[in-house]
Amino acid sequence: MDFLSPKKRLYKKFDKIKEREENKTFKESKNRSIKKLFSNKLTTVGLVIFTVILLACICAPLLTKYDPLAVDMKNILKPPSSDHILGTDKIGRDIFSRILYGGRLSILIGFGSALGCSFIGVILGCYSGYKGGILDAILVRISEIFMSFPQLILVLMLVSIIGQSASNIVIIFIICGWGSVFRMARSQILSIREEEYVQSLKVFGLNDFIICYKHMLPNIIGPIAVNITLSTAMFILEEAALSFLGLGVPLEIATWGNILNASQDLFTLQNNWWMWLPVGIVISLFVMSINFVGDGLRDSTDPTSVE
Repeated sequence: MDFLSPKKRLYKKFDKIKEREENKTFKESKNRSIKKLFSNKLTTVGLVIFTVILLACICAPLLTKYDPLAVDMKNILKPPSSDHILGTDKIGRDIFSRILYGGRLSILIGFGSALGCSFIGVILGCYSGYKGGILDAILVRISEIFMSFPQLILVLMLVSIIGQSASNIVIIFIICGWGSVFRMARSQILSIREEEYVQSLKVFGLNDFIICYKHMLPNIIGPIAVNITLSTAMFILEEAALSFLGLGVPLEIATWGNILNASQDLFTLQNNWWMWLPVGIVISLFVMSINFVGDGLRDSTDPTSVE
């Protein structure tokens, strides 16, 4: 025992050195990724725009005193003024308050749909890519069926069947959008399935779920995060398009798409610009900011990209 104790102390010392070096490498990699992210000027601009719009929507009660659903027949189609910063619509509702409160629901629908698609797609894609075989072939064919239809057409069809509500829109977006995330996760897992550490884990007899979700999944977090950001922007645009057509969230609920829905006629487009231009600018800026952030995340998490 006396002979072995120095060895044990030496092993513990080596373990501490190894742990310290691993932590140091992780911190250096993390700092390098953050530095690369903020060195991209478009990403920085996108983060600023995204933060400003998101905080404005969250703090809507502090920024406006008007109820977005309150009808005021005395102030119909009023242009921007000190009382109504962005004017009023056809039934006297304040446009500024509707943009802020409507942004809450539009962003929630976009982000919730992206998270739902990512959860289902990643769970199925990781296990399918790792196991292969009949399960993989069946899931690939199912995803191809969903992806073979133009997504907006499939969404319109499901909306007409299921009905209009915010929760139904999120469910429909998840049903229609999980296929692309599934293919992305599956391809990433296929590329690392034959790595030496995966083969070693198999030799040690670890459970397939532990190997797949505990040891392999963390290596594809970067592409998943990028996909979530880009999917959020896509779903926000799709919600706006559906609501503009009158097939999204019920018209009495404030969303960015429903604000645009009130500006379908040519007279409003020509004479009441404040009903469609401000919300159009907000949607464009928010979607572009998310895309800029997504591009920055993709570059910062890609080990092959040059700084």
